[in-house]
Amino acid sequence: MNLALSTTLHTSFDEAVELTRKALSEQGFGILTEIDMQSTLRAKLGVDMEDYLILGACNPALAHRAVDVHRQIGLLLPCNVIVRRDTAAEDAIMVEAMNPELMVQVTGEQALEPIAAEATVRLHAALESLRNL
Repeated sequence: MNLALSTTLHTSFDEAVELTRKALSEQGFGILTEIDMQSTLRAKLGVDMEDYLILGACNPALAHRAVDVHRQIGLLLPCNVIVRRDTAAEDAIMVEAMNPELMVQVTGEQALEPIAAEATVRLHAALESLRNL
């Protein structure tokens, strides 16, 4: 099983973030958290790295259903989506979303399968809309 669902964009980092937010929103995901890894590591450790932003995306209806099935599933929420500059290709921005199927695999809770499947469909649709730009 893949850890992430992903696509590559050839645009600026800031535009990739904006487009990703919009694509997620169109699939019912809101952004609950945002972690700028580049700024954080620079400030805390004096380390330089490429543009790297973690967005904590949540579809409230799916999250509610998942928590009803398994209360500890909140440990795996929200669905993290990474927007990062590809260090191997300067003009490429990677957009990667956590594969929701991991929730089923980690917990072994079969009742999470339809929820994870719907989340996967929605995240795939968001990434596919980015590919088609």
